[in-house]
Amino acid sequence: MLSEKRIEKEKSTFENLEVWKKARMLRKDISLLVKNFPEKEKYKLSDQMIRASRSVTANIAEGHGRYHYQENIQFCRQARGSLFELLDHLTVAVDEEYIKNKDFKEMRIKIFAVIRLLNGYIKFLKGKKNE
Repeated sequence: MLSEKRIEKEKSTFENLEVWKKARMLRKDISLLVKNFPEKEKYKLSDQMIRASRSVTANIAEGHGRYHYQENIQFCRQARGSLFELLDHLTVAVDEEYIKNKDFKEMRIKIFAVIRLLNGYIKFLKGKKNE
């Protein structure tokens, strides 16, 4: 039989983190966005954007599973780097006219919303580490 502490720990996963939830929504938005890209970009820009968006949620999840604050912080920093990489890919998409400037601005707002949450989570983790 599972102990109460173990059950509680299993309930507390990365899936409960607001930053992961928002990053997941961003990942879904990116997947929808790239479906309209030209076929020639399927294994180029589209693939890079999908990988970057998946890297964000994957790094948040992996960091959460490490159970050490410093390692978790490092994975969150990796996730933040992937968000900025994604922003750069979006600038390529708008420059190549695969997306409209309006879509670029909307996605940029979403990316920076996740960055703000991620920065807050990193600050929280640093505080816990220093306790």
